[in-house]
Amino acid sequence: MKLVAVKPQDRELLWNINQKYLYEMTNFYDDEMDTLGNLNYGYFDAYFTDPKRKAFFLFDEKQVLVGFAMIHPYSNLNEKPDYVLAEFTVFPVYRRKHLAEKAAEMIFERFKGCWEIKYNEKNIAAKTLWNKATEQYFPKVTRLNDTETVLSFCTT
Repeated sequence: MKLVAVKPQDRELLWNINQKYLYEMTNFYDDEMDTLGNLNYGYFDAYFTDPKRKAFFLFDEKQVLVGFAMIHPYSNLNEKPDYVLAEFTVFPVYRRKHLAEKAAEMIFERFKGCWEIKYNEKNIAAKTLWNKATEQYFPKVTRLNDTETVLSFCTT
């Protein structure tokens, strides 16, 4: 696995694959499309203007783009984490190959510190992934509401 920072010239690619991801997330959230068929992601532009926000493409060992991750330091719990995993996906065709676990491990190794990861309880795959990927850090589990859970932990 390889983590590659998204550059300004990659903006359109990130927009396109993020739209596909957001569409997949409509299985868990009631987001509606705009008149152009896009789903709103209010912080998208900030990943190109806010130095605290970072986006990465995920490439496999054959240099094939298999997913992306977006991180920032803005807490879901009114705390002060170093990192919050805002968005993360491995595209469906590449799933069940342990790429998500490898990518998560790589991200936690590269960005040592205190983290928050939020997932939707109805998203069983995400729940399983994040509970397994963080178990070695003994995360604190906080239920935000009936459907969302935040794992908070430190990798150092």
